[in-house]
Amino acid sequence: MSASERFTVALIGASGLLGRAVGAELKNAVEAHDWRVVRTTHRHGDAGSVSLDIRDHDAVRAFLRREKPNAVVVAAAERRPDVCENDPALARALNVDALQTIATEARALGAWVLSISTDYVFDGTSPPYFPDDAPAPLNAYGHSKLDGERALLACDPASCVLRLPLLYGPVVDWSESAVTSLTPAIVRSADAANAPAPMDAWATRYPTYTPDVAVVIRGMLEQHAQGETISGIAQWSGDEPMTKFDIAERIARVLKLDAKLVAQTTPMDATPRPRDCHLDSGRLEALGIGRRTPFDTAIAHLLARYPEKAQ
Repeated sequence: MSASERFTVALIGASGLLGRAVGAELKNAVEAHDWRVVRTTHRHGDAGSVSLDIRDHDAVRAFLRREKPNAVVVAAAERRPDVCENDPALARALNVDALQTIATEARALGAWVLSISTDYVFDGTSPPYFPDDAPAPLNAYGHSKLDGERALLACDPASCVLRLPLLYGPVVDWSESAVTSLTPAIVRSADAANAPAPMDAWATRYPTYTPDVAVVIRGMLEQHAQGETISGIAQWSGDEPMTKFDIAERIARVLKLDAKLVAQTTPMDATPRPRDCHLDSGRLEALGIGRRTPFDTAIAHLLARYPEKAQ
């Protein structure tokens, strides 16, 4: 890249929970580094984004050839385990086939790809998990994301997979994150006329704040822009273990509610989920990349205006 060219990032999936946070952080990078950022959305787009259905492979190729990015961040995916279980073809189309098309075209253009994956590639029986630990997904979602990881890295070993756990952050509606989605049931349970709210106390999660992940992704992009590309598999995670029951208690405390919560000590979900997939973040920490906002601080910020519309 010559001195006269701008480092260009294509952010695919900019309207999702994580994509919005990454887009906001990359605005700071544009100001700091004079980068160029092109955002794509499938739904909830705005005047500053490009409409793109990643299942339309011809459209994906045309977009990448037109924009000629130096780096592509893929935040678009089907991330709902129950949806993946009931529609594995859709999960594969979004999480594997689309990623393979992006990776193939990006390699032809000389662009680095950073794709988001999940802790659900592991079975949750032997935490903490390191990037080179053997995956063993329990559900269709985990299988599709693992297949996507393999497709990307087989296409271009210089690309990178970033595995993440349970995400929460600024939401369009409260149901968008498995953390904030607990809030309405917690609020209802505080009404004396309503029954207690059952909350999972079996699986341990590590809720991770999307603005923090955005800082991680910006740091990885800065490494690449400096010629110090991070390849293979990297991981980032919050460091506060808690079950959904624990999360619910903290939400109730923030909202100053006397919530009636019932701890469920056996799995509550129809789709099998791992019990504890704590991801080791040491690779990125060693590079000085990362930020962790305390959960209580972040959730208090998110719930400050509940029950108004989320954004």
